[in-house]
Amino acid sequence: MSTDLTAHPHAGTELHRYAEALLTNLAAGATSSGMPTKPIDVPGYWLTPAVEALTLLMDGEEALEPLARAAQRDEQRTALFLCLALAVAGQGDQIHASWLGIAFGELSLNRPVTHGQRALWLAAARGAYGPAGKIFVLRKLDAVASAPASEPDRWLRALTPDDPSTVVPPSLSDFPGLAELPELAEPVQAAAQLTRLRDRCAEITSARENIGGNREGARGNPTGPPDERTTAQNEGSPGNPTGPAARNEGNPTGSLDGPAAWREGHAGSPAGPLDDPAAWSDGEPLTVLRHLIGSNEAEGPMSSLGGHLLSDLQPGSHRYQAAIALHVAAPIVRTAAESLVQATQVTPPESVVMPILGHRVTLRPEGPDAESLAAAEERISIDGTPVRGRPWPAYALLALGAVALVIALAIPVALPLAALGLILAAVGGHRLWRRRKREQADAEYVVAQLSELREMAQGAVWALHEYARESEVRAQTATSDLAELTRLLRRGPRAG
Repeated sequence: MSTDLTAHPHAGTELHRYAEALLTNLAAGATSSGMPTKPIDVPGYWLTPAVEALTLLMDGEEALEPLARAAQRDEQRTALFLCLALAVAGQGDQIHASWLGIAFGELSLNRPVTHGQRALWLAAARGAYGPAGKIFVLRKLDAVASAPASEPDRWLRALTPDDPSTVVPPSLSDFPGLAELPELAEPVQAAAQLTRLRDRCAEITSARENIGGNREGARGNPTGPPDERTTAQNEGSPGNPTGPAARNEGNPTGSLDGPAAWREGHAGSPAGPLDDPAAWSDGEPLTVLRHLIGSNEAEGPMSSLGGHLLSDLQPGSHRYQAAIALHVAAPIVRTAAESLVQATQVTPPESVVMPILGHRVTLRPEGPDAESLAAAEERISIDGTPVRGRPWPAYALLALGAVALVIALAIPVALPLAALGLILAAVGGHRLWRRRKREQADAEYVVAQLSELREMAQGAVWALHEYARESEVRAQTATSDLAELTRLLRRGPRAG
C-alpha cells in the first residue's frame, strides 16, 4: 500500500493541514466535538482512517472499520499515531495492549533509540498508559539493557554530579591541609558521595504516583487499586485475554484490525490521565506526531539507549523517567555503591606526610617523626636567620669619629672637627643598635616558628587520632546507607 502522498499532492496538503489542526486541538485539551471536520481520504494512505479511528475512540465508540483500513495500509505508523495521540489527549486508557508492542518495535544496544520509541517511553513513564504501560517499557528496557557493567563512574556522575569542593570532616576542620591528602580525603569523599547517592535514589523512588480517574470525558474502566489492576493484567482476564502491553513486548500477537482485539483491548489496560500537567513540556510526543503526519521539520539526532538512561538519571529530569532509568541501572548503581562502602572502610594510614609552615613533617600515631621534625626546625632556623656579614660600615663610622675627636683634642682650634667626630660616632652606634634589634627580632621569629611548628604537629597528631575514631563511625554509616540504598532500589519505579 502507499505510504506517501506523492501521487496526490493537493490532497496531501489538505490532509496535513487537517492533521496539524487536529494535533493543535489535542494539545489544547479539546474533545472530539472541537475537532475539524472529517478529513479527505487519500487512497492507500493510512492517516485518514487513523484519524477517523482516533475521533471515534475519543467518543468511546467502536472504531473497527477505520482501524482495519488504517492497519492494512500501515500498521506500525497507525499504532504509533494512536498511542501518542491518545496519550496527548489524556485518554491513554483507550489503547489496546498489543498496540504498544506494534508501535514500539524492538530495542537494541547496537542502534539508536528511535524518536517514536522515546516518545512512547516518555508517555508510559509519565503515566499515560497506566501501570501496564510502565511495566511494558520496563520489560523492554530490561530485555536489552540489563544494567551496563562498564564505566560505573558515568552512572554515579549522572545521579550525583561531582562536587568540586573538598569535604572536610570535623576532626580535620583545623587542619585543611590534612583533609586534602588523598589517603585521608578519599574515604571521606566516598562516604559523602554515598550519602548523596542514597538521597538522590530516595528522591526518585519516593515520588508518589497519581493514578487517579481519567480526564473528564475519557472512557476508561479503572477499577481497584494500582497493584490489583497490574496483577490482573499480568495474569490475564476474560476481559483482556491477550494480556497487557508487557506480554506483547517481544512479538505482539494483537492486531489493529481484528474485532476481538478491539473489543478486548478496549476493556483492558486502565490508565489515568497524565500525572503531571506539564508532562509534554519537552514536546517529544507532539514532535513525533507531526513527523508522522508528514511535517517537514527536521528531526533531532537520535541517542543510544545508555545515553537516554544517563540523561533521565540526572537531577532535574522528570521523576518518573528517572524512576524507570534507575530501575534499569539498579544493579550497576548497587555495585558502585558497594565500591564506595569499601572505600570508606579503608584503615587510616600508619603515617602521613603533612606540610606544616611550608615544611614536610611525617606524623605517626605516637607523635611527629623526630627526624622530619628536626629537619623542619633546622630549615626554619636557617631561613629565619639571614646571613648579614659583619657591620663594617658601622665600625668604619665609629673609627672615623674617634679619629676626629682625637685630632680635635690635640689641636684646640679644630672644634668643628670634634663636632664631626661626634656625629660620625653617633651614626655608627645607631647602625649597630639597629642591627642588634634585627638580630633580636630574627631570633624571636625563629623561636615563635619553632613553637608553632611543634604545636601544629602535635595538634595534627591528635586530629589524626580523632579521624581514626571518626572512620569507624563513617564505615558504619556507609554500611547503613548501603542497606537503605538497596531497599530503595528494590522498591522499584512504582514505589510510593
